[in-house]
Amino acid sequence: METKLDLIGKVAIVTGAGSGIGQGVARALADEGVSLVICGRRSEPLQETSRLVETAGGRVTAIQADISQTPDAQRVVKAALETFGRVDILINNAGIGGGDSIHKMTDEEWDQVMAVNLRGAFLMTREVLGYFREQKSGHIINISSESGLEYYPGDGSYGLSKHALNDLGEYIQRENQELNIRVNTICPGMVVTEMTEDSPGLNHEKCLYPEDIADLVVWLLTRRPNVKIGTPILIQTMLNPWE
Repeated sequence: METKLDLIGKVAIVTGAGSGIGQGVARALADEGVSLVICGRRSEPLQETSRLVETAGGRVTAIQADISQTPDAQRVVKAALETFGRVDILINNAGIGGGDSIHKMTDEEWDQVMAVNLRGAFLMTREVLGYFREQKSGHIINISSESGLEYYPGDGSYGLSKHALNDLGEYIQRENQELNIRVNTICPGMVVTEMTEDSPGLNHEKCLYPEDIADLVVWLLTRRPNVKIGTPILIQTMLNPWE
């Protein structure tokens, strides 16, 4: 009996793929033979990810988009279907930082974090679910955060958006698993990315790297269809990355 799935020929959408975890996941999936539609708000980083994927022999289409906006989310999924004829995988990775004590946050700060980290994942998921439900297969992986499991004072809307993302994933799983649709949520600890690399007191040698998260994504995607991995998966470092 085969113990894992072959990803060759699958098509994946990866949001926030211009750098960091999104770029790492895109490259890892391309190495597995997955065709990619990558998106993000900044064109130049997306082109760099495309270059890396294509240099390694992968197939990729890059789309500049703000997935917190319904027309952009629809445009990304439509592009995947028009370019590759199908969608099998959605990686909801797009996210922004933004935290402070709740009483210090402005309306604009709160709304921006919730729009990207939560609304964006909802919109992208809603757009692919109709297709997944029709074909009776599909796999969604949400990239959350350790902040989605813990409660760090001063983490403000970021932490709350990730707690909500974890619950969104569980609702989607329960509503769709009878149609062979799987949902996983990964909660990384401190990962060295463009967003975190200049954090004061951060020891990069004791951190996670995008490749660590990408390896876990590939592992989850290649489990047999009847294998369900339950609650959000916490991936941390053995050593405290803060000096």
